[in-house]
Amino acid sequence: MAKVGVVLSGCGVFDGAEIQEAALTLFFLDRAGSQIICMAPDVDQMDVINHIKGEAAGEKRNVLLESSRIARGDIKDIKDVKAADLDALVFPGGFGAAKNLCSFAVKGADCTVNADVERLIKEMHSAKKPIGFVCIAPVIAAKVLGSFNPQLTIGNDKDTAEAIEKMGGKHVVSPVDNVVVDQKNKIVTTPAYMLGPTISKVALGIEKLIKEVLKMAA
Repeated sequence: MAKVGVVLSGCGVFDGAEIQEAALTLFFLDRAGSQIICMAPDVDQMDVINHIKGEAAGEKRNVLLESSRIARGDIKDIKDVKAADLDALVFPGGFGAAKNLCSFAVKGADCTVNADVERLIKEMHSAKKPIGFVCIAPVIAAKVLGSFNPQLTIGNDKDTAEAIEKMGGKHVVSPVDNVVVDQKNKIVTTPAYMLGPTISKVALGIEKLIKEVLKMAA
């Protein structure tokens, strides 16, 4: 049974983890018989968005506490997780990946990454254990592992692709129902809601991503 970490970034597409992407990730991992270890950093969210109005809600929320809603309370602080605890790692998307796990939403290619997120990615890569990045999350891979020139996709968004290339990644255009597999770096990416348009389409790519990640972890 593969032990797979799932890194969450809050709860909600505009300020946290994209809930449908996160749920699909958990579903496909569970269906494959994986042991799932959900985790998130214990930090404040960059902002809180009213998801009906699409504007700031004027609140403060904690990334770990919000992520625990998706994990049904079974979640770890990422600082307590090491690569030795895992066989693979997956990052669902959502703006939280670009706001709370790193500062890409504000600083683009000049972003910084949460210290424990960066540590765990580097540990996994050094141990040659696979990592999956969904939706916007591949920008984190580009920032942390740019010196290894990882092949990544966020679909076909020109500006984000250019930022990935600036950080050292190699962007590959991909449709929503497919994945980009970097065998050398053991990284798998899929566009998901960077392209959409609906959950059934997004599910096709995430299902392939989980299959490839688990194949690499075997």
